[in-house]
Amino acid sequence: MSALELLRGDDTFPKLLVRNARRHPGRTALREKELGIWQSFSWQAYLDAVRELALGFRELGLARGDKVAIVGGNRPEWVMSELAAQAMGGASVGIYQDSTLNEVAYVIDHCDAGIVVAEDQEQVDKILDMMDRLPKVRHVVYTDPRGLRGYRHPALLSFDDVRARGRAVLARQPRLFDEEVAKGTAEDLAIISYTSGTTGFPKGAMLSFRNLLAMALALHEVDPKRESDEFVSFLPLAWIGEQMVCLSSALAIGFTVNFPEEPETVMENVREIGPHVMFAPPRVWEGMVSSVQVRIMDTTPFKRFMYERLMPVGYRVADLRFQRKPVPLLWRVLHALAHLLLFRALKDRLGLSRLRTASTGGAALGPDVFRFFHGMGVPLKQIYGQTEIAGISCIHREQDIRFHTVGEPIPGTEVAISPAGEILSRSPSVFLGYYKNEAATAEAVKDGWLHSGDAGHLEDGHLVVIDRLKDVMRLADGTRFSPQFIENRLKFSPYVKEAVVVGQDRPFLGALLCIDMGIVGKWAEKQKIGYTTYTDLSSRTEVYDLVEREVTAVNATLPAAARIQKFVLLYKELDADDDELTRTRKVRRSVVEQRYGDVIGAVYGEAEAVDIDATIKFQDGKTARVQARLPVRRLGPDTPPRKVA
Repeated sequence: MSALELLRGDDTFPKLLVRNARRHPGRTALREKELGIWQSFSWQAYLDAVRELALGFRELGLARGDKVAIVGGNRPEWVMSELAAQAMGGASVGIYQDSTLNEVAYVIDHCDAGIVVAEDQEQVDKILDMMDRLPKVRHVVYTDPRGLRGYRHPALLSFDDVRARGRAVLARQPRLFDEEVAKGTAEDLAIISYTSGTTGFPKGAMLSFRNLLAMALALHEVDPKRESDEFVSFLPLAWIGEQMVCLSSALAIGFTVNFPEEPETVMENVREIGPHVMFAPPRVWEGMVSSVQVRIMDTTPFKRFMYERLMPVGYRVADLRFQRKPVPLLWRVLHALAHLLLFRALKDRLGLSRLRTASTGGAALGPDVFRFFHGMGVPLKQIYGQTEIAGISCIHREQDIRFHTVGEPIPGTEVAISPAGEILSRSPSVFLGYYKNEAATAEAVKDGWLHSGDAGHLEDGHLVVIDRLKDVMRLADGTRFSPQFIENRLKFSPYVKEAVVVGQDRPFLGALLCIDMGIVGKWAEKQKIGYTTYTDLSSRTEVYDLVEREVTAVNATLPAAARIQKFVLLYKELDADDDELTRTRKVRRSVVEQRYGDVIGAVYGEAEAVDIDATIKFQDGKTARVQARLPVRRLGPDTPPRKVA
């Protein structure tokens, strides 16, 4: 029996919503914190809202096969809008909330959306300011009315207005919604998920309900969820990673999805909910570890003493389990004691006290971070996947965690390596193709196998990911190296937030690094080093010494020909608003190499520093001029790593 057959015909998101409302009408399906109070939506209330909205969309002209674009933060209205579009036979297209005008305009126009759901005044302004570039858009629906009372535009409607139109349709045709939902099939287009676009405009990956639900149910087999589980949705819903949990898994299994009040309150809201299920990219897990390290620096001597004595107990037990060795009775007793005295309070502080299934993906996660969470009893796993395979193809199993791998294929998924070293996947979750791009589709899927573009190899059934095939580079002497492999190891350091390794056709490897302001700032305060700004801190000799020790430690793990010989600490963090990163925080290498060409030139020159005169753009649109002198640090060929104070 196939995974979808287990759903007994409820093979689309709207059908699953109807099923869940029928089974558990009063159980909480969604929860949102607003004005300091958690507001709950039962499965029945969820269905009622979707029904009214769907019929309202139909009144606005939405037909089977049409697209609804959604831009905004994580809110119940987002998932309601998505399901409403799908209930009428349409598809949803997510747009990142912090996308630039050009990015928003490209996606809306490319996907042929006739209706755009925009969360608030900021997003509405974006759409209305470029309506002349969006001839296909007929209606803009806003969900948050604040600041929009005085707006007058023929295309503008409120979320409540659309629901009111739907109620009127429902009164006239009470069976219309059910009839339209019943027409849906597993093969229907559910979403168009735009890829991150590291090398140009993003491509729209078309995913059917079969793609999304087959993945969710296969993942459930090896990483089970429960109806009683709680999940906090705080990653962008435009990202396939959030879609696969917040919608695919939540609707298939029936657990509760919670939405935080603001992006700034995410971790506070996570602590309030105490989720059982959590999925987040490495930066979130690394941020938790960093926050603990910062607090330990500031805490009382007694608490610091307890942390420094008890964490090694957790590490020892975790290491034995990683090696699949039995844990001796003495260490089990010590670990139980450490749980009572430290780990229980620490997990509660981070909001992880009830966490049963935790995973990370999108980039490599450092072994120290894995050891930290497993040491205190959080079962963190690495996953691997991509938009074109509905999010996940591999995951670590509970008792088989290997730091350097991304686990084994989930049930129903085959993984192979091509003669060129490319990772290939085959499963029911392989996408339908790229929207309006047959050439790219033919290049991505050949003979049923999805060509990932990633280089890797298999090791005892586990997949090891090396880098993007196109990003594997050569030094001038022909030595091949993977910049991403080295960058990930550099970012394992708590002091390094971003790293870009350069060296194509050059005599040696160089690196452009961004420090982690919070961690390095705390370290500087502890060392009584004064500073004012990020630029000031990153140019300090002591900070260069600190980072040099980290780079040297990474070099010790690399072949001699692929070690970093020079590095520069940049005067600002790499930023998606400056097109240096994608919205999923992947480096746009070509942009960085062009923008920091003078810095790279200095790395390969004889100068000991490079003068910078640049303009920084802030999130609110303001700019500032930065003039700085960046040291170029040369590393000795065999400098041994030294422990940082």
